Amino acid sequence: MGAVMLQGTGSDVGKSVLVAGLCRLFANRGLRVRPFKPQNMSNNAAVTADGGEIGRAQALQAIACRTPLTVDMNPVLIKPSSDTGAQVVVHGRVLGNLRAGEFQQRKAALLDAVLQSYARLRSDADLVIVEGAGSPAEINLRRGDIANMGFARAADVPVLLVGDIDRGGVIASIVGTRAVLDMEDAAMIRGFLINKFRGDPALFADGYAEIERRSGWRGLGVVPWLAAARRLPAEDAVVLDRTHHADGDTVVAVPMLSRIANFDDFDPVLHEPGVRLAMVPPGEPLPANADLIVIPGTKATIADLAFLRAQGWDIDIAAHIRRGGRVLGICGGYQMLGETIADPDGVEGAAETVRGLGHLPVATTLTGDKRLTEVSGVAVAGGAPFRGYEIHVGRSVARAGTTPLLRLADGGTDGAMSADGRVAGCYVHGLFDHPAQRAAWLGRSDGIDQAQRVDAALDELAAGLAEHIDVNALMTIAGVAA
Repeated sequence: MGAVMLQGTGSDVGKSVLVAGLCRLFANRGLRVRPFKPQNMSNNAAVTADGGEIGRAQALQAIACRTPLTVDMNPVLIKPSSDTGAQVVVHGRVLGNLRAGEFQQRKAALLDAVLQSYARLRSDADLVIVEGAGSPAEINLRRGDIANMGFARAADVPVLLVGDIDRGGVIASIVGTRAVLDMEDAAMIRGFLINKFRGDPALFADGYAEIERRSGWRGLGVVPWLAAARRLPAEDAVVLDRTHHADGDTVVAVPMLSRIANFDDFDPVLHEPGVRLAMVPPGEPLPANADLIVIPGTKATIADLAFLRAQGWDIDIAAHIRRGGRVLGICGGYQMLGETIADPDGVEGAAETVRGLGHLPVATTLTGDKRLTEVSGVAVAGGAPFRGYEIHVGRSVARAGTTPLLRLADGGTDGAMSADGRVAGCYVHGLFDHPAQRAAWLGRSDGIDQAQRVDAALDELAAGLAEHIDVNALMTIAGVAA
């Protein structure tokens, strides 16, 4: 069994995409490949086959490996609920809510859980490809680390360092990482990769050689900016500010809540021809010409409802409805569209009951139990099929006589619709993945299932990496026969 870990010179250098591409590359070569990330911080989560949750980046990587999702692929998941606090998930289940300082004190105790998961993956794989978090250069976080060098040394996994040339300063970032690491940590790094290069790589030959000379590490390749990466779901919300939104006659507006979650719900909309996806940042109004407003999921429903009102988006939504526009709420967004949200046990903070937006006859009570399940079925109106997943706390009860939005394959229902059908909400993520659902909401569809789009992008990404990375050298470092 072989293993290799990709760590970065910083966050958002493309580690997740590179791991996904390498997973597909080696899976296409017939190897049993498994992805692994010891510790992840994200509010984008996926439901696993064993009834837990992991970061969606690891879910994508599992898809790249053509293997079912398991909680061992991401044993520690941190889901921020405020600027200083987060929900901590271990082996797919909620451990509790911790403030940042508390987690720093307790994270070393989680190393055993991380190593247990890694051992189980190793036993069922020819190759495990591990993704680090943030950067090993953040030496102020080194004590008790389980995400980067702390894990690499404990599990004896060799490391490749990834630098992002697109953001500039890649020579300094790689050489600087070498300078701040202690000798034992630096010895774990066996090579580096340059990512997101634009232009002629020959122009960087001198810089590449200088990194090798100054760091003492071997370069394994210069990866260009691969177009296929744009068709893959992103995990980090920072990319929303840089996402290209196509022009189109149909406008879908999404308010960017402060704790927005599972925003890859909108990837199929982003790629739909003739549709403009407007991710609206704080401080800007929702566009008056929107055909559909979608209130997304959130890690903190009550706090983000207050945030939504502070931006004046509640007024924009009410005006949109008066003009005859359509509104859809997903998960936390569905809860916001109702009449009340009660948090009697203080699941999200102080015990309280708050007034919702009042556009659906629904009352929500937040509870400590989290629903984690894959679902499928059809829309009540029109019968368009869907498949997706639920990942939420709380139970929403509609007033008697309210029409549900979805009929589940197990015979149950989900969501609610207003009497005129223009306002609706549900708990199902991934609703737009099926082309028939996109057609129902957008009045058009290119007929491409999102899963097929992602699968094709993974194959394209793998082919690109095979062309630009020294794959044989990587396999030697990982301890796998070429």
